[in-house]
Amino acid sequence: MTTSSKVLVRVLSGRADANIRFDDLRNLLAGLGFEERSRGSHHIFVREGVQDLINLQREGHMAKPYQVRQVRGVITRYGLKQQGDE
Repeated sequence: MTTSSKVLVRVLSGRADANIRFDDLRNLLAGLGFEERSRGSHHIFVREGVQDLINLQREGHMAKPYQVRQVRGVITRYGLKQQGDE
Protein backbone atom coordinates (compact mmCIF):
# COMPACT_ATOMS: atom_id res chain seq x y z
CA MET A 1 0.00 0.00 0.00
CA THR A 2 1.46 3.37 -1.02
CA THR A 3 1.83 6.29 1.37
CA SER A 4 -0.90 8.16 -0.49
CA SER A 5 -3.25 5.18 -0.13
CA LYS A 6 -2.52 4.99 3.59
CA VAL A 7 -3.26 8.71 3.98
CA LEU A 8 -6.53 8.26 2.06
CA VAL A 9 -7.57 5.46 4.41
CA ARG A 10 -6.69 7.61 7.46
CA VAL A 11 -8.60 10.62 6.10
CA LEU A 12 -11.67 8.55 5.24
CA SER A 13 -11.65 6.77 8.62
CA GLY A 14 -12.17 10.06 10.47
CA ARG A 15 -10.20 8.84 13.48
CA ALA A 16 -6.97 10.77 12.89
CA ASP A 17 -8.04 14.25 11.76
CA ALA A 18 -5.53 15.94 14.07
CA ASN A 19 -2.68 13.63 13.00
CA ILE A 20 -2.52 14.14 9.24
CA ARG A 21 0.65 15.78 7.99
CA PHE A 22 0.08 18.84 5.79
CA ASP A 23 2.39 17.60 3.02
CA ASP A 24 0.71 14.17 3.04
CA LEU A 25 -2.69 15.83 2.57
CA ARG A 26 -1.32 17.98 -0.28
CA ASN A 27 0.11 14.87 -1.98
CA LEU A 28 -3.20 13.04 -1.52
CA LEU A 29 -5.10 15.86 -3.22
CA ALA A 30 -2.57 15.91 -6.08
CA GLY A 31 -3.08 12.15 -6.47
CA LEU A 32 -6.83 12.74 -6.65
CA GLY A 33 -6.31 15.08 -9.61
CA PHE A 34 -6.48 18.46 -7.87
CA GLU A 35 -4.38 21.40 -9.05
CA GLU A 36 -2.77 23.58 -6.41
CA ARG A 37 -2.38 27.35 -6.30
CA SER A 38 -0.78 29.04 -3.37
CA ARG A 39 -0.98 32.62 -2.23
CA GLY A 40 0.85 33.36 0.96
CA SER A 41 -0.05 30.71 3.52
CA HIS A 42 -3.18 29.59 1.65
CA HIS A 43 -3.03 26.55 -0.61
CA ILE A 44 -6.10 26.39 -2.87
CA PHE A 45 -6.99 23.12 -4.60
CA VAL A 46 -9.35 22.90 -7.58
CA ARG A 47 -10.39 20.07 -9.84
CA GLU A 48 -12.53 19.92 -12.92
CA GLY A 49 -15.94 18.53 -12.05
CA VAL A 50 -15.65 19.52 -8.38
CA GLN A 51 -17.41 22.75 -7.46
CA ASP A 52 -15.96 22.96 -3.95
CA LEU A 53 -12.67 24.77 -3.42
CA ILE A 54 -10.36 23.29 -0.84
CA ASN A 55 -8.35 25.86 1.08
CA LEU A 56 -5.58 24.47 3.29
CA GLN A 57 -3.24 26.19 5.71
CA ARG A 58 -0.42 24.71 7.73
CA GLU A 59 -0.49 24.33 11.48
CA GLY A 60 3.17 23.55 12.02
CA HIS A 61 3.80 20.36 10.03
CA MET A 62 0.20 19.20 10.41
CA ALA A 63 -3.03 19.94 8.55
CA LYS A 64 -5.79 21.56 10.55
CA PRO A 65 -8.41 18.99 11.67
CA TYR A 66 -11.39 20.92 10.27
CA GLN A 67 -9.67 21.05 6.88
CA VAL A 68 -9.10 17.27 6.95
CA ARG A 69 -12.87 16.92 7.57
CA GLN A 70 -13.52 19.24 4.61
CA VAL A 71 -11.29 17.10 2.36
CA ARG A 72 -13.07 13.93 3.55
CA GLY A 73 -16.44 15.53 2.72
CA VAL A 74 -15.34 16.43 -0.81
CA ILE A 75 -13.87 12.96 -1.43
CA THR A 76 -17.06 11.20 -0.32
CA ARG A 77 -19.48 13.70 -1.92
CA TYR A 78 -17.86 13.34 -5.34
CA GLY A 79 -16.79 9.70 -5.02
CA LEU A 80 -13.17 10.56 -5.86
CA LYS A 81 -10.52 7.91 -6.43
CA GLN A 82 -6.77 8.20 -6.76
CA GLN A 83 -5.48 8.43 -10.30
CA GLY A 84 -4.58 4.95 -11.50
CA ASP A 85 -7.25 3.31 -9.30
CA GLU A 86 -10.04 3.92 -11.82
